[in-house]
Amino acid sequence: MSVEITHLPVDVELDARGLSCPLPLLKAKQSLNGMVAGQTLHVVATDAGSQRDFQRFAELSGHLLLESRVLDGDFHYWLRKAD
Repeated sequence: MSVEITHLPVDVELDARGLSCPLPLLKAKQSLNGMVAGQTLHVVATDAGSQRDFQRFAELSGHLLLESRVLDGDFHYWLRKAD
């Protein structure tokens, strides 16, 4: 299912550019821990390994990976915190 991101409210932004694996995912986990269920986190990373990491994290954690995109060489992820 594809989600139209431009209409999706983002509650927390995380800039993880320049961080190497596993830091983008660890920072995202920390951000999600401080959020309430249903809120959306937008992460921007430059580490190509983050594509695999965020997909697997969503599968294991129960958080919903709404969308992942590569825009201007950066990896963008939108996650909805699980209930």
